[in-house]
Amino acid sequence: MQSTVSFVLDGELHSIDFRAPTRLDPTTTVLNYLRGVPGHKGVKEGCAEGDCGACTLVLGELGAGDRIRYRSIDSCLVFLPMLHGKQLITVENLRGKSDQLHPVQQAMVETNGSQCGYCTPGFVMSLFSLYKNSNKPSREAIDDCLTGNLCRCTGYKPIIEAAAKSCVDGGIDHFTPDESRISQLLKTISQESVRIETDRQRYLRPATLAEAISLKHQHSAAIVICGATDIALRVTKGHELLGEINDLSDVPELKTINESASSISIGAGASFSEIMPRIEAGFPALHAMLAVFGSQQIRNLATLGGNLGTASPIGDTLPVLMAYDARVVLESLNGLREIPIDQFIVSYRKTMRKEDEIITSVIIPKLTPPAIVKSYKVSKRKDLDISTVSGGFRLEVNRRREVTRLVAAYGGMADRVKRAESVEQFCLGKGWERETVERALPLIDSAFSPISDARAGSEMRRIAARNLLLKFWWETSANGSNG
Repeated sequence: MQSTVSFVLDGELHSIDFRAPTRLDPTTTVLNYLRGVPGHKGVKEGCAEGDCGACTLVLGELGAGDRIRYRSIDSCLVFLPMLHGKQLITVENLRGKSDQLHPVQQAMVETNGSQCGYCTPGFVMSLFSLYKNSNKPSREAIDDCLTGNLCRCTGYKPIIEAAAKSCVDGGIDHFTPDESRISQLLKTISQESVRIETDRQRYLRPATLAEAISLKHQHSAAIVICGATDIALRVTKGHELLGEINDLSDVPELKTINESASSISIGAGASFSEIMPRIEAGFPALHAMLAVFGSQQIRNLATLGGNLGTASPIGDTLPVLMAYDARVVLESLNGLREIPIDQFIVSYRKTMRKEDEIITSVIIPKLTPPAIVKSYKVSKRKDLDISTVSGGFRLEVNRRREVTRLVAAYGGMADRVKRAESVEQFCLGKGWERETVERALPLIDSAFSPISDARAGSEMRRIAARNLLLKFWWETSANGSNG
């Protein structure tokens, strides 16, 4: 194991040894680190919770054929050890020789895409990520790229124009000739696990699954993170000192996605951005939910393992995974076990995971006709918002259109994501008709006791939950899209 974190910044190798006297600790965010590095003040803090995008940076990572893969991140949510083995690209790095502007910067100037300028570096970095990953992107792709960046004065029209105007050269820019050298630099960084111990904290970063399981056994109380998009808020917003962390964000075995004839197995450490193209055709309801999960910067970090492990009562993926009959795979030194996802969460933020276990994957069976699965999210905003109520539904009917199976799983309606079992049982054997559904709607009120909070009142949640079931009926009836 090593105690040094190494990464590439400004085209050169940088290392941080946390044993040396320093103002840094293992949970210092990349944002706060850069604000203390001379010549790197372009990155800004706006919200410190991954909503505004003012802190957007881009990470370069070795991909297939030693090509550099670029992904945007919210640097306020990334701890310094998570940079190990990666290239960190800031807005200052975008200037080329003779200080010429990068194509996305030039387009921002030409389209008048900046006014006060506070948000501009974050927008530019999101556009840089788009530039490197998409040639002549669609309007939908541009909008998705900019979802995680907030502008209060310029307005998005000129920024969208800048994206369309600049992203036309297939990602070729002044970074391209240097990518081979950066790849070689990244390959010199040891892939050993990292163990950082200070007088206040212990940060463990295993390099293999076997090591991750062993460390979980030895340090069962350590906080497990994969992308840290939730846990990081305890530092940035709660100012909490996290004493012990087990960071699984770079364990290769946890990033695998394997498909068989009957199911798909998704590693707990695979990011949502990596998952989405693999499930779009076979699991459209899950893809639709991930498409409105946070922003691109968040999806580049967030994982299924993290979303399941936090066991939030408003976890976006949980209702639709219940509708798909997903199973959670847990591993420890004592072996492996699978748990149906509707049994995995037992109470508020409590799961069946034992102290020495880690979530290693999620197995989702493929649908076979006539099964239909759909997901819905009710929130104040379409993008980058927390669910008020969410729903995952599954319908199976016989030739007479009688219900042989119904799953109605809800988030935001109880202390955990749970199914409306009384509704499901009531509909069994009955015709999948509006009358059946309307007679079942009152059972939702008795199945849940939602709370009132900043997002919605309890009565609004009940109404929304009833309407989602009615919407599901409409979309799966003779009148709807699947009739």
